Amino acid sequence: MAISIKPLGDRVVVEPIEQEEVTAGGIVLPDTAKEKPQQGMIVAVGPGARDEDGDRVVMDVKVGDRVLYAKYAGTELKLDGKKVLILRESDILGIVESK
Repeated sequence: MAISIKPLGDRVVVEPIEQEEVTAGGIVLPDTAKEKPQQGMIVAVGPGARDEDGDRVVMDVKVGDRVLYAKYAGTELKLDGKKVLILRESDILGIVESK
């Protein structure tokens, strides 16, 4: 059974992009030496927060965007064996654009 999450308000679901396990010099990094990922792919977006008048504020990100987020932001959980993060749009630092 596949589980899906529809985030509420200004929250997004991000699938972290893990760093490579082998350095450029060929050194294999154990899990304890890896840094916590700060980039991920957005897999779900909430409808947006509400302003003082009760109107929805449009989200700046969309599904499929590759984003950079704060190192210890959000809540981690596992869905169908994959690690995902639920975080607020304000925890997203920027959208990574490829050239």
